[in-house]
Amino acid sequence: MNKNNLPIYFSIAIVFGIFVGSFFQFNKHTTALFSRKSSNEIKIKRLIDYIKRDYVDTVNTDKLLDGAIRQILGKLDPHSVYIPKENLQAVTESMQGNFVGIGVQFRVIKDSITVIQPIKGGPSIKAGIKAGDRILLSNTDTLYNNNLTNNQIMKFLKGQPKTNIDLQVYRKTNDSLFTLTITRDKVAIKSVDVAYMINDAIGYIKLDRFSRTTYTEFKTALNNLLKKGMTGLILDLRGNGGGFIEIANKIVDEFLQNKKLIVFTKNNKGEVNESFATNKGSFEEGGLYVLIDQNSASASEIVAGALQDNDRSTTIGRRSFGKGLVQEELDLGDGSAVRLTIARYYTPTGRSIQKPYVKGKKNRYLNESLNRLQNGELIYKDSIKTIDSLQFKTPKGKIVYGGGGIIPDVFVPIDTSSYLSNFYFNSIQNFAFEFVDNNRKKLAKTPIDDFIENYKTEQVYGKYLQHIKDVNPSFKTRKTIKRYLKAAIASQLYGDEGFYRIIQANDKMLQKVLELESSN
Repeated sequence: MNKNNLPIYFSIAIVFGIFVGSFFQFNKHTTALFSRKSSNEIKIKRLIDYIKRDYVDTVNTDKLLDGAIRQILGKLDPHSVYIPKENLQAVTESMQGNFVGIGVQFRVIKDSITVIQPIKGGPSIKAGIKAGDRILLSNTDTLYNNNLTNNQIMKFLKGQPKTNIDLQVYRKTNDSLFTLTITRDKVAIKSVDVAYMINDAIGYIKLDRFSRTTYTEFKTALNNLLKKGMTGLILDLRGNGGGFIEIANKIVDEFLQNKKLIVFTKNNKGEVNESFATNKGSFEEGGLYVLIDQNSASASEIVAGALQDNDRSTTIGRRSFGKGLVQEELDLGDGSAVRLTIARYYTPTGRSIQKPYVKGKKNRYLNESLNRLQNGELIYKDSIKTIDSLQFKTPKGKIVYGGGGIIPDVFVPIDTSSYLSNFYFNSIQNFAFEFVDNNRKKLAKTPIDDFIENYKTEQVYGKYLQHIKDVNPSFKTRKTIKRYLKAAIASQLYGDEGFYRIIQANDKMLQKVLELESSN
């Protein structure tokens, strides 16, 4: 469901997601750490050899070395990290924007692999897989009633490009059992969650990350909205943990005029690398609103900072995460890698938005984001602390601050009324799937606009209460449950657009945009 409406106690997981999702700044390359064996390299190798040969117990020296690498990086900044070889493929796929497989979103329901949606353009949808299908067999391997984890299931479904997989499928809508042969291929991992017109003039694009494919997705979405008559755009970067710096620059270039500074970086030698806009932007003059929150980090902050510092946008929301460090991926030669901080980046006015950290105190760094709730910053703008010595001015004289995230031009407090407990959150998801699965033929006939405008949830809410049995929601919670029920059902039927359009009818930041538009 929508990251911006997760329960508050989910914020630990979200912050960790930002922490992981903000490393991918420069291209990966292989580097030789030592052209000749240094004394340090000889020392480490000799120690490992001693342990292998003489230590009293059997030791996995690979794990020992992995732990040592983590310890070393842990003494540096919070964003220099080690990626073990067993994790590197998933990390790389996420940021490259594709993987090789059959292309389905699935959930394990009653110990059966159930297709939530086949991914558009992927092999499964081309082969005829539909939402609600149960995948029973992969070649000769039984996938149901086996207590398989998602990672185990993915190993069955993913594989090398152009390899075939035979799936036995059960389709509930017509009570049929059949076999399909699907040829694995590249499947896109979308980073533009949704793009649509809020009204006749205002378009909306939500970015989930800045992967290799993000600019192409974004450019397609932007062009489609322009064709629909868009004169103003809402760019939603809430919950976006970052990605490639060059992709962020290309997106900013769509909004800035030629030769405007986007961002500059500085490394340990004092070398400065500047990035400027070109004359290729396709939306350089329309109204622009950028939405950020405490989970917008890294490349998201490059975009928000560049547009704010060039007086190009109105930034709305809450202070962003505060990551102003640049990482490069370095191959360690055994399938693992490190992402090492190699530079700091600065917004066009010259401010660093990196929040303070103490080397080796990663937990304290992460808890800073959680502390914002306790100190009132997520509720009251006046609780945001600024430092006068880190004050900067934009070309039009607007005051902006460095030292810890992007402070929005228009503050919108966190909306705690939209939160649901973990119990409601998960039970609504499960109920919505079962409800749609049992009524798929009837519901599939309803166009999305008709569903959003006219579908009533009173009867469905009654069935949901039966589903959760003895739990009795409070009066305040009932309204939120009904909205999420409708959104969850729409998500099953129409994908992300259905979900977002319903949830965002009560989105305080979008309401603020429309309020500002009406006052202009």
